[in-house]
Amino acid sequence: MRVAVIGGTGLIGTRVVARLTDSGHDVVSASRATGVDSYTGEGLAEALAGAETLIDVSNSGYLDEWGANEFFYASTLNLLTYGAAAGVRHHVALSVVGTERLARTERGYFAAKAAQERLIRHSGQPYSIVHATQFFEFLQSIADAASVHHVVRLSDAFIQPIAADDVAAATATAALGAPVNGTVEFAGPERFRLAEVVGRGLRIRQDSREVVADPLAEYFGARLEEDELLPGPDATVAPTRFADWLAAGGSMSAAGEAAPAR
Repeated sequence: MRVAVIGGTGLIGTRVVARLTDSGHDVVSASRATGVDSYTGEGLAEALAGAETLIDVSNSGYLDEWGANEFFYASTLNLLTYGAAAGVRHHVALSVVGTERLARTERGYFAAKAAQERLIRHSGQPYSIVHATQFFEFLQSIADAASVHHVVRLSDAFIQPIAADDVAAATATAALGAPVNGTVEFAGPERFRLAEVVGRGLRIRQDSREVVADPLAEYFGARLEEDELLPGPDATVAPTRFADWLAAGGSMSAAGEAAPAR
């Protein structure tokens, strides 16, 4: 199968490309680094030529609603348009658990992601939307975004984070299956308080910042209810536990990628 991976040089994209290539598929890794820009359309026709499946794991460099919406709307519309012209039969997009809830109550970045999903759903093209919880790899970015004067103020909401390798496996599996024309959810095997797991990760990295659980703290502009970041009861639970990921050398940093989306 010929598969085009948009965002193929990023944290998830590189893993998806490797998995599909190792399985014998013809994979095109498409990103600005390879001369393909989904936002402007540059190089898209060539990247999608002959592709049966398109996987979109790209992300906005902007976390505010206006900037994120500008990126996701233009990029997704281009992918759907160019994909239809190329004969793509399965459009797969990676998104975030809780997007619809947070878009309704808090808007911001999550409103932009919800708009992206609506474009895909209403396109008339066969699709699968993969919802994942927050990545272990992004806990550092979450801490950095909430840090002021050596103090990290974080919501005490629950979180069920997942390893990037498990997200890539889920995305690749969804892409190789039949379109579900709906959403499938994936989450890690353990539930933590957000402040707890970020604090634990920082201590292991010998980061001396103080982590404070604050019910009024915002999460990338969103005020969280206790369960807003949790998956539904039908979510597939990935195998990798946080302690095992750390023991295997997992790194809590992913420069260049925006934390809420994965």
